[in-house]
Amino acid sequence: MTQPFQEKRLGDVCKTGSGGTPLKAHKDYYEDGTIPWLVSGEVSQGEIHQAKHFITPKGLANSSAKLFPKDTVLIAMYGATAGEVGILRFEASTNQAICGIHPNPNMLPEFLFYFFLHKKAELIAQATGNAQPNISQIKIKNTLIPIHPLPEQKRIVATLDQAFTTIDQAKANVERNLQNAKDLFQSQLNEVFSQNVESWAEMSLEELSVDLITKGATPTTYGFPFVDKGIPFLRSECVSGKGFNPKGIRYISDEAHEMMKRSVVKQGDILISITGNIGRVTRYPTEMDSGNINQHIARVRILKSTADVDFVVYQIQSDVIQSHYQSIYNGAAYPLLSLKQIRETKVFIPNAEKQKQLVNLLNSLKVETVNLESGYQGELDALAELKISILQKAFKGEL
Repeated sequence: MTQPFQEKRLGDVCKTGSGGTPLKAHKDYYEDGTIPWLVSGEVSQGEIHQAKHFITPKGLANSSAKLFPKDTVLIAMYGATAGEVGILRFEASTNQAICGIHPNPNMLPEFLFYFFLHKKAELIAQATGNAQPNISQIKIKNTLIPIHPLPEQKRIVATLDQAFTTIDQAKANVERNLQNAKDLFQSQLNEVFSQNVESWAEMSLEELSVDLITKGATPTTYGFPFVDKGIPFLRSECVSGKGFNPKGIRYISDEAHEMMKRSVVKQGDILISITGNIGRVTRYPTEMDSGNINQHIARVRILKSTADVDFVVYQIQSDVIQSHYQSIYNGAAYPLLSLKQIRETKVFIPNAEKQKQLVNLLNSLKVETVNLESGYQGELDALAELKISILQKAFKGEL
């Protein structure tokens, strides 16, 4: 059990500083650079042993960037990585989005590392900025830290090291199980669409469609802003690797919907992402009213009664078609599928009874996989909560 302790402002105990960014316009500040230069996204490594970017001595001298010594504790202050903590294990400089807590003979860097992991949520909650968190160096300096003698700091760090190692091992096992569950479904899916498909009818998506496969546009192109309520407007985020994702929905007015009627989507339409992470596919939910799509989604509306929509969706998810899509843009700077390539996509259609049988099989496997994934994700969430709980006890003197 930890003995009673005092608390002091970090700034009264340790020296802090931040970095800077040499002007990008000066190539001689970066080319053939030998000085490691970290950005905030690299802080989350925990123990930081390497850098991706380098600057020259001239870049260091002509900017607010400065060298931090080995064992400096780094805290990301801005953006999506705000609150991440790491320990610098070599001499390096950083950009201005990182606060460095200089080594102090009376404070173990590992102790400060764990303490600021414990304070991460609190610092982010206090952060300013509308779009993304902004943790000021002043807030970090004003943070009250527990003052323990070095032997007690070492005891706390050793206890946390052991607990976190055990938790991380358990997390790695759960993550393997989670990936295995995902791989199992994909394996079964691929097996379904590699069995004797030559005996099935080969058709293109265009041959199966009621009208030309189309894509949408952004309503602001026509002068229509997004609205709080109205017609569902789908962006590429709606077509996720796990099916339809309602979190990506925005809304447009009836007038905008009418103007963009060529890209209306209805219950049962197939949606395929055609830019970025191409080939993701889902079915527009049957419980939703008509909506609209942007230019990053292709709509396929099945006409042939001989083709089951879910069967076609599953087949597009299979490695055969996904690999085909990946090969189409291989080497291109930005992944993009054209509507022509979507229209020409070949699928194999067996008789109605066979389609129903395979869809039922895959639906059952999908439910089982989703349940497994949910269970494993619950375990990962519980392990993350356990880390938070242990840190709270450690810095309340209860460990």
